Amino acid sequence: MSELTFEQMLEESIKTIHSGEVVEGTVIDVKPEEIVLNIGYKSDGILTRNEYTNDPNVNLTEVVKPGDTMEVKVLKVNDGEGQVVLTYKRLAADRGNKRIEEAYNNKEVLKATVSQVLEGGLSVIVDEVRIFIPASLVSDTYEKDLSKYAGQEIEFVISEYNPKRRRYIGDRRQLVAAKKAELQKELFERIKEGDVVEGTVKNVTDFGAFIDLGGVDGLLHISEMSWGRVEHPKKVFKVGDKLNVLIKEISGSKVALSLKFDDSNPWKNAADKYAAGNVVTGKVARMTDFGAFVELEPGVDALLHVSQIAKEHIEKPSDVLSVGQEVTAKVVDFNEADRKISLSIKALLNPEPASGKDDDEDVVPVDIDAVIASQEDEDE
Repeated sequence: MSELTFEQMLEESIKTIHSGEVVEGTVIDVKPEEIVLNIGYKSDGILTRNEYTNDPNVNLTEVVKPGDTMEVKVLKVNDGEGQVVLTYKRLAADRGNKRIEEAYNNKEVLKATVSQVLEGGLSVIVDEVRIFIPASLVSDTYEKDLSKYAGQEIEFVISEYNPKRRRYIGDRRQLVAAKKAELQKELFERIKEGDVVEGTVKNVTDFGAFIDLGGVDGLLHISEMSWGRVEHPKKVFKVGDKLNVLIKEISGSKVALSLKFDDSNPWKNAADKYAAGNVVTGKVARMTDFGAFVELEPGVDALLHVSQIAKEHIEKPSDVLSVGQEVTAKVVDFNEADRKISLSIKALLNPEPASGKDDDEDVVPVDIDAVIASQEDEDE
């Protein structure tokens, strides 16, 4: 029997491999686009970036280093250049499929980093299995821009598992809704009408602002933003603002909020400041055909009837007054119960009466409700 040559003995000592076989290799070199492994075969194995992971954000040189060992699957024993083509992601995906199946059956909550923001949703990768989360299942409210989720770690459950079609659908919405329901329950157990709580402006509309109280969105209506007038909510608030708000009313799951705190109510001391006979100064806030409304301070308006603007006849207030103009007038009527004040400039223009009677006797207090009602009748 002839002795084997050194080359023959070396050949026999090297294991044989087959396509589809799982082998263990040691990393020899790591490049940006490929990993070179010693798999105990006569040729080194090549693991390209595309066969390592589905995640486009992974940097091979940061996750793998020479000397690391890893299990891989053989794709081709010879790629035509004598090299063995390997895959890691397909082996991981095979195992990942079982992991996803278990999570689907057990309704397990998974956690992963968003690898891609797509036009119709988000893409995440769990054990090399790509899972798609449609935009409608990202949150419990519609979100037009999903870019904020890029690179963010999120939780979700598997709502659809179809390995034959490689269709794996994730659902984050039900977790968000469940968490919100839990927070709502805790919040409603803690708060009551009259409480002052901190909130964050979540959305601003033409009619008010929605304030996140921590699981519940309360409405701060434009009429409750100030004791004075607010031209538009967007001129006062922006999304993300923190503020303390008063819980005005709780009706079921709806919460009405206010910034009209009692200690800042301008009507608290109005009886002294605006008693009949006092001379006051304010700015014309708005005008109608029957008179001008004068803002004495934020939240306190008084009516200057057209008949009380001057001695002579005035057709309409805008003939002699303008919005923003400062005027000085005498208070001729103060109704604290209805929070109504009537003014007169004419009372300041009247000469001293010869008979000695008070000049206020010539000024008839204006019934604001009657004036407005008569104006509405004319309009009809």
